[in-house]
Amino acid sequence: MTSARQKTDAGPASAPAPGKGFSFRSPHLLAIEGMKADQIAALLDLGAEYAAVGRSARKTLDVLAGKTQINLFFETSTRTRNSFELAAQRLGADCINLSAATSSIKKGETLIDTAMTLSAMRPDVLVIRHPDAGAAALLAEKVNCAVINAGDGRHEHPTQALLDALTIRNHKGRIAGLTVAICGDILHSRVARSNIHLLNAMGARVRVIAPPTLLPAAIDRLGVEVRHDMESGLAGCDIVMMLRLQAERMAGAFVPSPREYFRLFGLDANKLSAARDNALIMHPGPMNRGVEIDSDIADDIDRSLIREQVEMGVAIRMACLHALVAARDEGDGG
Repeated sequence: MTSARQKTDAGPASAPAPGKGFSFRSPHLLAIEGMKADQIAALLDLGAEYAAVGRSARKTLDVLAGKTQINLFFETSTRTRNSFELAAQRLGADCINLSAATSSIKKGETLIDTAMTLSAMRPDVLVIRHPDAGAAALLAEKVNCAVINAGDGRHEHPTQALLDALTIRNHKGRIAGLTVAICGDILHSRVARSNIHLLNAMGARVRVIAPPTLLPAAIDRLGVEVRHDMESGLAGCDIVMMLRLQAERMAGAFVPSPREYFRLFGLDANKLSAARDNALIMHPGPMNRGVEIDSDIADDIDRSLIREQVEMGVAIRMACLHALVAARDEGDGG
């Protein structure tokens, strides 16, 4: 299958339109858990169309002209925030970025107070990243607009899982039947949780590989196979998804040292040889080179999809913004 980075289109872009049979109809995007396969597939299909727009000569559309998006980030995230901002701009929306470090939240304003204030500005979409699980769902109860969860504590990061799925589908042509290994700090990773829910919903076989200290209790109940060593965990895998050690969420020692962690769980050529010969490598970023992944592996142009994940991030977020606003406009009769 032709990959996104191999195919370009110099022609003018036309706006993709969710058809009458479009399966994603929801007021918010708060989590992958609970989403059905057809809803996920609908967003991936629309994301693929927007990926083509991103590779065209004309990238800016008027799909969301006159709409307003507010990005509310309580945690620092250059990659995700910029991706959402660019997605909004390419759809023609006005976009405002708010940071907790420079807002009234630092003065003691609660999330509910902030929600009520922002709602009074009548935005069409609020994108929120917050260190506490459930913050996006709470915000969604208090505002009269679409809410997108850009990461809430250890809970979920739905658009990351969607962009990962789109990247996989670009190269493998499918998700069903693939064996995907998610390796590293599963305990603290909302990316891992969203990917587990999505991959299971789409029919993939999911393994998690980590030391016991970096695995949540009863992780197997999520429908994954658990491995504690890379060699057996990577055997027969089609996709190897690495995660960074999230030191900012760790209180205490979870690994002996970064050097020892890399020796046992860092992805290098020797460990990767246990996977399929055509196995592809992913990482949500930012990477800790020499801790969870070797630089030669991360930069392997034939096997690493890390840069393409960034490209697909803009495309899938355009799809999510379009779908959510369209669903709300239909609900309003517009």
